[in-house]
Amino acid sequence: MNMISKKFPAAALIDGQWITSAKTFSVSDPATGAEVATVPDLGAGDATRAIDAARRALPAWSAKTAKERGAILKRWFDLLTAETETLAQLMTTEQGKPLAEARAEVAYGASFIEWFAEEGKRAYGRTIPTTAASKRYLTIKQPIGVVAAIAPWNFPIAMITRKVAPALASGCTIVVKPAAETPLCALAIAKLAMDAGLPAGVLNIVTTTDAPAVGKVFCDDSRVRKLSFTGSTEVGKVLYRQCADTVKKLTLELGGNAPLVVFDDADLDQAVAGAMASKYRNAGQTCVCANRILVQSGIYDRFAAALVEAVKKLVVGPGLEAGTNMGPLISSEAIAKVETLVSDAVKQGAKVLTGGALDAAGPLFYRPSVVGDVTPDMSIVREEIFGPVAALVRFDTEADAIRLANDTPFGLAAYVFTQNLSRAWRVAERLDAGMVGVNEGIFSNEVVPFGGVKESGLGREGAAEGLEEYLEVKYICLGAIDA
Repeated sequence: MNMISKKFPAAALIDGQWITSAKTFSVSDPATGAEVATVPDLGAGDATRAIDAARRALPAWSAKTAKERGAILKRWFDLLTAETETLAQLMTTEQGKPLAEARAEVAYGASFIEWFAEEGKRAYGRTIPTTAASKRYLTIKQPIGVVAAIAPWNFPIAMITRKVAPALASGCTIVVKPAAETPLCALAIAKLAMDAGLPAGVLNIVTTTDAPAVGKVFCDDSRVRKLSFTGSTEVGKVLYRQCADTVKKLTLELGGNAPLVVFDDADLDQAVAGAMASKYRNAGQTCVCANRILVQSGIYDRFAAALVEAVKKLVVGPGLEAGTNMGPLISSEAIAKVETLVSDAVKQGAKVLTGGALDAAGPLFYRPSVVGDVTPDMSIVREEIFGPVAALVRFDTEADAIRLANDTPFGLAAYVFTQNLSRAWRVAERLDAGMVGVNEGIFSNEVVPFGGVKESGLGREGAAEGLEEYLEVKYICLGAIDA
């Protein structure tokens, strides 16, 4: 059998069996272009087989107590944590992020398993005061059923565990389609889940390059009662429409265009550190990274100079090399998009303050960049960059900042840097975003809800809200109590 390593099979997982296929696709290291492994290229029929397996496994899995399910999840957490270094090396190899970031993601991904192992015990119903002496009212919460999940390539472990852990904790079974760019981490953590004692069919992994066909099966099959998707708004809208006929519950974590607002009264060092953490993590390939950095006029020049100085210290190179803190972009298409956005901005009067070109490390490496004198009408502000380019926009008043920040169809994340507590509250409440970091560049973890508003999506992942996404509320009326 084709192996990722001595520990993990490079095969799809359906009904507890590792599935191979005559048709395969290659997974490459974006830093070198070298082939890492080949995995099965499954199709619509295989997706249906996976749903069949999940449906068969559902009654027994949902009948287990929350404590029993939690015990398996805890073993999964322990096994995954013990393999941190192996998984981090694998992630860097197939996705490109620096090894330190990969290790952090393994811990982040594992945290959702640990959290939901406990949170599954807290799917509380309630009793409701009666309106008649002969009746009693109560609600219970039950698993929604078979779930399908479509995960992205930029966080190939955490974006899967953030969906799978609450699904399993609530008593659902699940079919996962990992991104074609990064299926290996999904297969590795699925192997660890099986080692932890997860029953056959409860978790299924369908590897494929035919995302539209597999996604349509997920949407069309009435046995799938919920779809969770992380990816672009464009694809999310397609899936939203395709799910209408079967009226599925949806969690959609879609594109972002996060503003990072720096006011004149901000702590400069704090604001620069926050911008660096948000903008350049994973080479700017995160949905919550600062896409537009709005800087008040009084601090603009000092902030720009300090940010450029910090950016110049970043070390670009393959993620496995010691000292590297920024790796490659995922594909040539990603490079082309960044180049086009920067070129378009410069043609319209923006100035490249540092970077602005490919790096000598290789064809998928782009120099960490800062572009100044950007105006709100430029494409680099209107579109999600998804690359290591900070676009600086000048503003004058608080009202201007809020208007500019909200001038987008997206509303996932936003950041505010100010030492004025009143302003922090005012602005945070007025920003159209599902998440706001105040004087903080990284705010996501397993105990808080993650998600957006407007065209950035529906629902929340993580926290107690993340468990609710996999549960249905059932109301029960007990009559004739006084008989």
